[in-house]
Amino acid sequence: MRLRNIPGADAAVSACPYVIEHPTDYRGHWNRKFEACADHPIHIEVGMGKGQFLFGQAAAHPDINYIGIERYTSVLLRAIQKIDPEQPPKNLLFICMDAAELPEVFAPDEISRIYLNFSDPWPKDRHARRRLTSSEFLARYDRILTPDGSIEFKTDNRGLFNFSLEEIAASSIWKLTAHTFDLHHTPELCEGNIMTEYEERFSSIGNPICKLIATRR
Repeated sequence: MRLRNIPGADAAVSACPYVIEHPTDYRGHWNRKFEACADHPIHIEVGMGKGQFLFGQAAAHPDINYIGIERYTSVLLRAIQKIDPEQPPKNLLFICMDAAELPEVFAPDEISRIYLNFSDPWPKDRHARRRLTSSEFLARYDRILTPDGSIEFKTDNRGLFNFSLEEIAASSIWKLTAHTFDLHHTPELCEGNIMTEYEERFSSIGNPICKLIATRR
């Protein structure tokens, strides 16, 4: 999908104090960036889009620190524009980066949970390794998650979801803890669910939302 370039997005993102430049400088010391809650666990969303999910999570769980990962400044700009300057979140930061670089930015055992929401399906077979639930990315997550850490993945793309189930089943590291093909009609998994912009759109037209949770074997 071609993204519309927004003039000035790079400069605006760089100027935002909640967007961390040179993130590798903080590898192993990320909690120092959360001054008011340095002892809290860190959750990240990879491919955060416009940020609705993360803003909701940060507000609902002030005892958790959140970092949003987004590759494109034109998308990240839409998220940082939602920050209320009068009441900025104390437990939310952003990084503009490629998800392939996660192990260079976060140290082993530094992240407690990874959220993957409505990720790019990369439908062509030759692009399968780019999918955020591919074996290549699952290996990257293993390098940064705590021993009891987890991955939560939501999508309306059944093909991508089936691929993700297969990748986890074939993994020697990860196991499937829970999954559903219809999240909004699965009370035990939908409790406390915060919807993304895509989730609201797709569910409003009747698309079932799939979700899985994976932990280490």
